Amino acid sequence: MSAASPAVCKQPAGVIVPVVNLKRCEGKGDCAEVCPENVFVIRRIDTADYENLGAMNRFKLRVHGMKVAYTPNADACRSCGLCVTACPEHAITLARMK
Repeated sequence: MSAASPAVCKQPAGVIVPVVNLKRCEGKGDCAEVCPENVFVIRRIDTADYENLGAMNRFKLRVHGMKVAYTPNADACRSCGLCVTACPEHAITLARMK
């Protein structure tokens, strides 16, 4: 696991959060591997999230093991952007915390 130096991180924690597009995420875990703040957890998709997806997205998730990235520690994000770069599905964006 490579950690970003403080100079790479663009914001203090809690300003920017990663947003995972569950329609694109295949739960490969690249985001969790590169995140220096341990923002991500790869786990089985929640039933409610699964049911909100279209038929093709549900099928794709079944093929990929029903796993996606969740961000239980999103408030720790310091906006280094490593997760955005690492995600092979381009499923992660950074957004200002609401």
